[in-house]
Amino acid sequence: MTRPPRSIIGTVARLPIVRHSWMRRLLLAIAVLICGILTLFPQEYRAAVSLTPTDPASLGLSSTLGQLGAVGNVFGNQAAVEVSLKVARSEYVRSLVVKQLDLEKTLQKSMVETHRWLDREVDIRALRGGIIQFETEQRDPEFGRRIVAAYGQAVREQLAIVARSQTIQKRDILVQLVDNASERLSRAQVAYDSFRLQTRYSSPQAAIYAAGDRIPELEAIIRSKEVQLSAMRQFATDDNIRVRQVRAEIGSLQSQLAEARSTSPSKTSSVGGVVRQSTQVDKLRRELDVAQSLYDNYKRYLQGTSVEDLTSSANIRILEPPFVDTARQFNTLPLAIGIVILLLGLAIEFYSIRPPLEVWEGR
Repeated sequence: MTRPPRSIIGTVARLPIVRHSWMRRLLLAIAVLICGILTLFPQEYRAAVSLTPTDPASLGLSSTLGQLGAVGNVFGNQAAVEVSLKVARSEYVRSLVVKQLDLEKTLQKSMVETHRWLDREVDIRALRGGIIQFETEQRDPEFGRRIVAAYGQAVREQLAIVARSQTIQKRDILVQLVDNASERLSRAQVAYDSFRLQTRYSSPQAAIYAAGDRIPELEAIIRSKEVQLSAMRQFATDDNIRVRQVRAEIGSLQSQLAEARSTSPSKTSSVGGVVRQSTQVDKLRRELDVAQSLYDNYKRYLQGTSVEDLTSSANIRILEPPFVDTARQFNTLPLAIGIVILLLGLAIEFYSIRPPLEVWEGR
């Protein structure tokens, strides 16, 4: 015959020290009382500080940054909180806090142990709305407040360093782009001015368009001269000096019209020459406009990096300065142990009142 295995509650309920009800209840009350005292004492104070990545619009600089070609946040709006959390949890920030508060001497720990203590004692989390909160619970409220204040300052300094380094890299790239655009603009301007000197046009496009309008003007003049010649022949013969003069003018105008209608590119005032010159001047003008546009844009972006330098230290806003919470803080570990002991005691009392039937079976 073997006894079936008891439950954990049944095993505990049959211990000699727990078997007597008055002893069991006394021990339960003492244990719960001790846990309650440890929950309240020693008293701990919660210190916290709240930060948020800065939005350029909140600083009134969004229009200025946009006009100068600068971006509001070097990290981008989506990653601002994640980058801030990564920086806040970095070893470098902890080193700044340790150095600022001289925690090695205060805690009487080594550098590695001090870093582990900070990682364990300081809670860094992101709240809704892109808010980052640093909090710690310490028995000394002033000590806790100085810890979270040092964290906030260290994060601001490190993010400013990261922002300035990225701005420097962008400035170096933009300086090179501005130099290249300046050289391209100089070459385009020289080519355009050379064409103006070669054709002796102060405004090449206007002069070329005027040459293109010459054919309709010549045709209109010739028609008017032919009408004038027909009218004069009604009163004079072709030997008349006036008639001969008009005929000579018509011949000269027809020669000019034939030359203007010529498609040969070698003739300056011809259709071919106008097409060749207009194509060339359009190409030179496009290159000059593109070079000028690139130079202006790169120069504007380069000016924007100066504004980014000025705003790099304003990358984090302090929403709540370091403060000590006035609400009473409870020690969670003794509280949890007390709740477990109380539940265990209630289970034992219920087991003692209604014990389960024990069945013996033979093999």
